[in-house]
Amino acid sequence: MNTTDLQKQLYIQVETALKELNLPITPTTLYEPFRYALDAGGKRIRPILTMLACGICEGDTKKALPAASAIEILHNFTLVHDDIMDSADTRRGKPSVFKKWDENIAILSGDVMFAGAMQQIGYYGQNESFSKEEFYAMYQVFLDATVTVCEGQAMDMEFVDRQDVALAEYIEMISGKTAALLSGALEMGAISAHASETQRKEMHELGLEMGIAFQIQDDLLDATADPEKFGKRPGGDIFEGKKTYLTILALERANEEQSSLIQNTLLDQNPSQESVEEVLKVMKELNVMEDVSAEITNRYEKAKTLLTHFPESEYKQELKNLLIFLQYRDH
Repeated sequence: MNTTDLQKQLYIQVETALKELNLPITPTTLYEPFRYALDAGGKRIRPILTMLACGICEGDTKKALPAASAIEILHNFTLVHDDIMDSADTRRGKPSVFKKWDENIAILSGDVMFAGAMQQIGYYGQNESFSKEEFYAMYQVFLDATVTVCEGQAMDMEFVDRQDVALAEYIEMISGKTAALLSGALEMGAISAHASETQRKEMHELGLEMGIAFQIQDDLLDATADPEKFGKRPGGDIFEGKKTYLTILALERANEEQSSLIQNTLLDQNPSQESVEEVLKVMKELNVMEDVSAEITNRYEKAKTLLTHFPESEYKQELKNLLIFLQYRDH
């Protein structure tokens, strides 16, 4: 997707706001990792969504900047702690915070990042143009998104030791782990524009559909995408024993022999290329790929339909273009 002038403009505003955060210099072991995590880069998708939602709801996007900063700091806080849990040595091509410093520093810096994100929301309590109800709503959406992300992460960890994960449970997990910050980002943007409760709910639902579709799409691309574009060999999730939308759906449809093949391959710490290919073959026989593709399309179309409820604007067109780009991405 080509970067538009509006995207560049919003990106620069977000980057400027993040760089202008008034972070203390000391203790250095607390605030250097905070700044390091934010400076590691990224596409800033979530804060840009916050800004777009504000514009779509006919608000002043400058008033969405504190909310956008809050959601981006929160996102990076989750990454700092995720890297500890996953023992990930790198993040965006650089040493992760816990690798560059140590685990204790990463935990503590992550904690202060969360507090720093909450401090950004304080703007809406000090600005007289926002009511007490809007200030409370902003905090509530932020905290609800945080809790839901943690619940999704906990469910994902529990799934590792379970063989009976249902499709509805998987959707609930990715609704938290992947979609919660997207829906929160959009709803916070709507609140910053003084949007109606209906508009807020529609933005929240749009983000939820978008996030769920994106994660299911990742699951599908893992099995079907060109490895040179996707950066992983076909069936990479199967090699790693991950439970995905595809494997769970396949197990729900499989006969005893097919189920045994899938389960044994997922449980094998070093599965052969042949067994993984057999699992992919079974998925095709069970029409898993086709039905998952249809589910992805359905969710993106729901998101686009929700967007039609808002007046035409450059912000709306930008979000529509993003949804179209995501729907047809091949890596």
